[in-house]
Amino acid sequence: MMLSLIGRLSNLFSESAIPFIHYRITENLFCKYCNAENLSRTDTAYDAKIGSLGIGIKTFILENDFSTEKIAEFNSLASYLSQFRGKELAKHLAICRNQRIQVANDLYNINQAIYHIIGRKKNAIEIFNTSYDFIDVDNIEILKDSDVGLHFSDGINVYNYNRSKSVLMKKFFRSKDVIEIPIEILSDPYQLLEKLFSFDLSNTTKMDVREKVILPLYSTKNRQQKEVPIKSGLNQWNAGGRLRDEDEVYIPVPKDIHKNKPYFFPARDTSFVLRLPDGEILSAKLCQSESKALMSNPNRALGFWILRKILKLPSKTIVTMEHLNKVGFDSIVVYKNKELDYSIDVCYSESFFDFVSKF
Repeated sequence: MMLSLIGRLSNLFSESAIPFIHYRITENLFCKYCNAENLSRTDTAYDAKIGSLGIGIKTFILENDFSTEKIAEFNSLASYLSQFRGKELAKHLAICRNQRIQVANDLYNINQAIYHIIGRKKNAIEIFNTSYDFIDVDNIEILKDSDVGLHFSDGINVYNYNRSKSVLMKKFFRSKDVIEIPIEILSDPYQLLEKLFSFDLSNTTKMDVREKVILPLYSTKNRQQKEVPIKSGLNQWNAGGRLRDEDEVYIPVPKDIHKNKPYFFPARDTSFVLRLPDGEILSAKLCQSESKALMSNPNRALGFWILRKILKLPSKTIVTMEHLNKVGFDSIVVYKNKELDYSIDVCYSESFFDFVSKF
């Protein structure tokens, strides 16, 4: 088993008797050997999917019967959540967490989910699955409330919110159905590596080498005070001048993208394929002066996907940063599969500025 082989190399990184296996490795191995689609780079609620099954993959030390691990970050909502304490805070956390799970379900056509756990312990790893649940808002009970954090239960799981880090954690208990794999850690893994002089790369996992750009769903004029314009972008339907469909939107394409990726998109008004995460295919093109707008044809198709299916907003609702922060993304990633063929997905907060800073 590949996990046990990698665990044997632990002394490359640590002198502990607990095998060291990086969580990215477990995600990639799971997707490779289980023929799963890798979602780990999308920063949504799941790390992988098989058909309509969403999978959260967790790798952590499990020497006792449980371990408390991070399941969500709410940095963009920290000031908003700081208003609340006790049960009110727990309810807001639950609603935000549930909303992010539902967004992932809608994005990738997922209707059931599990956590796949790789528990690391002395000279062994344990593998098991456990339930992946929405938080039951109506059954929340506060276990402990302090300046440091909030502990609560919904009768199914136990959660812990760290106020300073804006992180929600969950208690993962060891399942009764566990596969335990002994790991004999090599005392000198360097010696083994020195003996290797050729590699068979024929079965390695293919890396995603598609060219990409990241586009903001907000105005980039003020990085410190991000805002969604009320009459353009996601609120293009609210602009004046003519009668507009309630789902009419466009995704802004800032000048920095055209300057540093001049051949990524085709010329203005040239139609191309735009593939959504759920497999739906739209026709799209760049529009407006300086090709500053990515729109679908018909223009309501992209708006229906973002406004109704993902954000789940009632028609004629002005989109704000609060809406984006609650679902956990404020930017879009566009991949170029080939000429006139692109894919689109959501990505994590601040990603546009991170992206352009690399130019």
